[in-house]
Amino acid sequence: MAKDKLVLPSFCYILAANFLLFFAFYLILPILPFYLQEQFHADKSTIGIILSCYTIAALCIRPFSGYLLDTFARRPLYLLAYSIFMIIFAGYMIASLLSIFIILRILHGFAFGMVTVSGNTIVIDILPSSRRGEGVGYYGLANNTAMSFGPMTGLFMHNHFSYETIFACSLLSCFLGFIMAYLVKTPYKQPIKKEPISLDRFFLTKGIWAGISLLMLSIPYGMTTTYVAMYANEIGISVNPGLYFTFMAIGLASSRLFSGKQVDKGRITLVISFGMYIAIISFFGLAALEKLMKWDPTFTSYLYIGIALSQGIAFGTMFPAFNTLFVNLATNSQRGTATSTYLTSWDVGIGIGLMIGGSIAQTFGGFNYAYLFGACLTIFSTLFFLFKAGPYFNQNKLR
Repeated sequence: MAKDKLVLPSFCYILAANFLLFFAFYLILPILPFYLQEQFHADKSTIGIILSCYTIAALCIRPFSGYLLDTFARRPLYLLAYSIFMIIFAGYMIASLLSIFIILRILHGFAFGMVTVSGNTIVIDILPSSRRGEGVGYYGLANNTAMSFGPMTGLFMHNHFSYETIFACSLLSCFLGFIMAYLVKTPYKQPIKKEPISLDRFFLTKGIWAGISLLMLSIPYGMTTTYVAMYANEIGISVNPGLYFTFMAIGLASSRLFSGKQVDKGRITLVISFGMYIAIISFFGLAALEKLMKWDPTFTSYLYIGIALSQGIAFGTMFPAFNTLFVNLATNSQRGTATSTYLTSWDVGIGIGLMIGGSIAQTFGGFNYAYLFGACLTIFSTLFFLFKAGPYFNQNKLR
């Protein structure tokens, strides 16, 4: 029996749009702590609070995004959110006060929350159901490819160009992405019967247990993507800190290709559990780097890269599986809500990670303590998934 066709023009366009959006996002992500430190003389705790505003804003808009996408045409909402996300990079170029930067960061978070839910929902609409896990894996691969090039490019530019130039490059990337997004054609969406407003229209209540498990995983992930370059500089890692993102992206990309196909074979909980075990090891390894530097700096610098690769494999394995898990708990008319709930759970943890990562480092005297906390949290998440979220999914899945 022939497989359903996966590589269609609209799928290629949305992959390109997703890559360019996340390239713009990752280009500035690792340089923002330095930007706030150098331009506004902010301390670690303040940086964490300011950067978490973005994620909190994205979190606040996500439930409403899911409702709007399930109620109205998805493509216009996607294009509107994408254009707002693009324009705000121009605002960063002229922000002269910290208060203006914070306002722009919050607005950027709102736009990011809407555009990511829209993109994830539209790609599920485009994909044939028999290859959804594989297709979602490739869609996420666009994010990971952006993660491979974005942070390293941003850190390189930080040493050679002004912050305005970096923001301008992000603006250009988003502009090209918007053109790709405009070319995406979506299938006709049947009008749905207007249902009474209820919690389940904004948040997939059947996904709450999986959401809690995912939230606990995303806290240490948020600490890593934001603070790992500063951590490397503090402890004296000899390799370019930006290589962490490159090798993490390689791990994310390679594991997505494997995990998406396993998800389509129905092995969702097995795939997630496997990724969680690797994540536990990677976060304990990250926490140990500070001590290991005193023993053998050269070995530790190479281990830093190895941890990045293993962390990428862990989360690349889990991402398509968790996304499909939420979709499989929902009816077809709740796809937007399911995607919103998946991303909301992720964003809550990222926001907490951004906020407490800097505070833990400042209170206890190093980011190694923040990553040790994250490793313990990953153990709790794994146990919760094995004994509560996973069994609940197997009993309540719709497909």
